[in-house]
Amino acid sequence: MQYEIKGGAFPVVVCQLASGEQMITEKGSMVWMSPNMEMSTSGGGLGKMFSRAFSGESMFQNIYTARGAGMITFGSSFPGKIIPVSIAPGREMIVQKNAFLASESSVQLSIHFNKKAGAGFFGGEGFILQRLSGSGVAFVEIDGELVEYDLAPEQQLIVDTGNVAGFAPTVSIDIRQVPGIKNKLLGGEGLFHTVLTGPGKVWLQTMPIANVAGAIRPFIPTGND
Repeated sequence: MQYEIKGGAFPVVVCQLASGEQMITEKGSMVWMSPNMEMSTSGGGLGKMFSRAFSGESMFQNIYTARGAGMITFGSSFPGKIIPVSIAPGREMIVQKNAFLASESSVQLSIHFNKKAGAGFFGGEGFILQRLSGSGVAFVEIDGELVEYDLAPEQQLIVDTGNVAGFAPTVSIDIRQVPGIKNKLLGGEGLFHTVLTGPGKVWLQTMPIANVAGAIRPFIPTGND
């Protein structure tokens, strides 16, 4: 598979496939393709279907197979970037549930449960995560711009949960309360922050879609207006 990422604020990734090569997606993010791409929809078994449904994704995957040399293009759903990730044993990636766009069929997508109880009960988007494993290229959506950090062992970063796009499996994630009653009630930063602890790579996104939706909600007319 060869690929090229095109576009600006709304990027697409154009994938050129040899005969028999496959791509998978869970979001119906295909935007155009050559006529010889064959589509099939699969659940991958009840266990995987319920796991994906719990993580907020579709219970089914769309699989596109090239019958002869073919082309397929996947598009982002929000202004930002499409990032290619080379997945291999020992080079897995944990991403937030809406970040996965598409991948080669040799990449495996599974739910990733956080082991920390705090993150489990209070983490919101930060608790339900997805693990990219196997071997091959995956494409990840970033809302807004991408900022990367390589954390040293025990080095910590405190982040608003929605800004966490992904991180290496060596990074641990937990939830910390915003200190002080006045800060909680009047600070406008919510009740909890995500704490990322190294070692490992961390991906942050500057414009999570949930934050944008919250910012424009007061300006949307309601039925009573």
